[in-house]
Amino acid sequence: MEFRHLGRSGLMVSEISYGNWITHGSQVEEDAAFACVRAALDVGITTFDTADVYAGTRAEEVLGRALESERREGLEIFTKVYWPTGPGRNDRGLSRKHIMESIDGSLRRLRTDYVDLYQAHRYDYSTPLEETMEAFADVVHSGKAHYIGVSEWKASQIREAHQLARELRIPLVSNQPQYSMLWRVIETEVVPTSEELGVGQIVWSPMAQGVLSGKYLPGQPPPAGSRATDEKSGAGFIAKWMTDEVLTRVQRLKPLAEQAGLSMAQLAIAWVLQNPNVSSAIVGASRPEQVHDNVKAAGVKLDAELLKAIDEIVEPITERDPAKTESPAQRP
Repeated sequence: MEFRHLGRSGLMVSEISYGNWITHGSQVEEDAAFACVRAALDVGITTFDTADVYAGTRAEEVLGRALESERREGLEIFTKVYWPTGPGRNDRGLSRKHIMESIDGSLRRLRTDYVDLYQAHRYDYSTPLEETMEAFADVVHSGKAHYIGVSEWKASQIREAHQLARELRIPLVSNQPQYSMLWRVIETEVVPTSEELGVGQIVWSPMAQGVLSGKYLPGQPPPAGSRATDEKSGAGFIAKWMTDEVLTRVQRLKPLAEQAGLSMAQLAIAWVLQNPNVSSAIVGASRPEQVHDNVKAAGVKLDAELLKAIDEIVEPITERDPAKTESPAQRP
């Protein structure tokens, strides 16, 4: 395993981190989840990402039990706050009330006294940013989180929050966006702004929900039991990639992966890690062997000729469609 600084902070994270967005507490049984976490630890992953909303808070509970016997100082545990975790009007968003209550709930479920990174899961347009950042400052100053991050924020929002964080003397060090060969929305504005401010990217869906693994074939139904067939596992989210045109292009990447001595999944993960602003790529798993395969992307260097060949094959999305709204399945 290779390690990188999270932005310009002193915190080191594993290049590949383990996330449990869809799997823990819902898609896989607890024994299987424990086996995947054990595999992650065995291959050198020390960074674990979750959120209070995943599986209705159950994902945090499973991860907490899986890591309970590990040396806490040897781990980097990340979680997030924003999406609804209860039926009340204040059980959501980035108000002071919700943040202060949510951090305590997350720590209880994760069985730890602190998280290394506490992230705003989305931007809250209904709460003053000053209120949000002051609450985060109290979380940090109370020792319940070491660093602050955001997820899927625009460049202008990151800049404004970063300025407030500096004034409040708290380290805002990361953004967690979707990023892959097929989805490059962050490259235009978010990455340049983040590089300027010292913010690192912890990217999710580097394999485009498994599409870049090559397991989905054009003109054929998705394999039984795959994510594309399970509405609870984000089938609605993966749908934008499930066209014959996209799947045909993905299949054309297979010879490139073979020439590089990589699996398709390893190529996809290694690709996002070529971006120097990426601190870590999040992978999930329902089986330990997936962890063992994915981790081989750590430390891989792709040459310029290969990167150019990839660009010639794929037609990535570089701008988000403002007309599309986010569904519950799109909340990593």
